[in-house]
Amino acid sequence: MRVLDTFKLDGRVAVVTGAAQGLGKAMAQALAEAGASIAIPDINGPGAHQAAQEIGELGVKTLGMHYDLTDREQAWAMIDEVHEKLGGPNIIVNNAGITRWSPAEEMSLEDWQDVVRINLDAVFFCSQAAAGKMLATGRGAIVNIASMSGFICNYPQPQSSYHATKAAVVHLTRSLAAEWADRGVRVNAIAPGYMNTGLAAPYFADPKYGPNWVGRTPMGRPGEPEELGPAVVYLASDASSFMTGHTLILDGGYTCW
Repeated sequence: MRVLDTFKLDGRVAVVTGAAQGLGKAMAQALAEAGASIAIPDINGPGAHQAAQEIGELGVKTLGMHYDLTDREQAWAMIDEVHEKLGGPNIIVNNAGITRWSPAEEMSLEDWQDVVRINLDAVFFCSQAAAGKMLATGRGAIVNIASMSGFICNYPQPQSSYHATKAAVVHLTRSLAAEWADRGVRVNAIAPGYMNTGLAAPYFADPKYGPNWVGRTPMGRPGEPEELGPAVVYLASDASSFMTGHTLILDGGYTCW
């Protein structure tokens, strides 16, 4: 097989959680461009359907869905619906996530639990459900979206719950990879640095955050969502066939310091 052919995803079905917008949508589009059918489950149902419609213009099958993936039963039902309507899935990208900024001594139980449920519980539930289909066929790729915050502490914003959950995703990735490697299911992760999404734009313009975020990044700029596309295609495809349990850091060099 020619090297570029190993990146092709024709005939495969990819689930990208939380892909109604932002990084998830950019990664879903990249997987579609590589040939995969795309399912987008999101708590924002209308946004998921709109994103699926737009990505479908690339000529692949798509499916927008409204699910709360912090609920284990809904996560499993989502995978069953994908299997019924598109097949597979052969790929799942666990992208859905949130953050809450709060000094640790003031953080509410609700804020702590919200971050844990979305950033960690949903990743496990969706991985568990998808693996049920993948292990049965002896083939599959799981890509978890961690963060450089799983390796360092962001500054100056206080977000201990985000740091803790993203570090947990990194180690969960290793654990699942070790369990499922000999049965054909690979599990890797991507750890983005500061990315130029619509939600982050006001903070880059804020003198309290922008100079710290960009100034501490050796490349001197935030990443663009589209820059995650090649990485997710690599990890989802046969191009990374001997790679599992690894977290690929894309942070413009932030964690070099």
